[in-house]
Amino acid sequence: MKRTYRKTDMPVADIRRLLEPGPIVLVSSRWQNRDNIMAMGWHCVLEFSPSLIGCMITASNHSFDMIGKSGECVINIPTADMIDTIVGIGNTSGRRINKFKKFNLTPGESQHISAPRIEECYAHFECRVADRKMLAKYNFFILEVLGAQAPVWPRFPRTVHYRGNGVFMESGRNIAMPEKFRPENL
Repeated sequence: MKRTYRKTDMPVADIRRLLEPGPIVLVSSRWQNRDNIMAMGWHCVLEFSPSLIGCMITASNHSFDMIGKSGECVINIPTADMIDTIVGIGNTSGRRINKFKKFNLTPGESQHISAPRIEECYAHFECRVADRKMLAKYNFFILEVLGAQAPVWPRFPRTVHYRGNGVFMESGRNIAMPEKFRPENL
């Protein structure tokens, strides 16, 4: 039986709690021998090949300048057990502190770029800025993934998703595609 819901108007600024794009990521960057980390929830896959990711970073954020000047960053995927670190990183500025030291994180060497990866994270996507056309107007970076590292297991880690207004959600259970809709059965 299909269900319908009784709805009321909601502020359009609150739609992110229903439309959030994916897990909170930790973006690491390097410029002039200084490293930084920021927490980010506004990102999306734009293309599969080449692999492109779009993300919004406000211009007042220290990472905006570092990534803009260096032209590269690492998108690190933290797991739910890192929630205190994720929130701590999101509530501090790299202009004043070294976040790797403050949050006891290990900077790892990337294979394709100079920005460090965060060894404690589940996965790493080494990126370079591929297109700057939307930066001035929207603070929107288009990044090309040059290399990616992730473990074989667990295939689907427990990740953290931001719902807005200080509310986080841990990724839930996986739901398989119904048998009748699988490509081999169409």
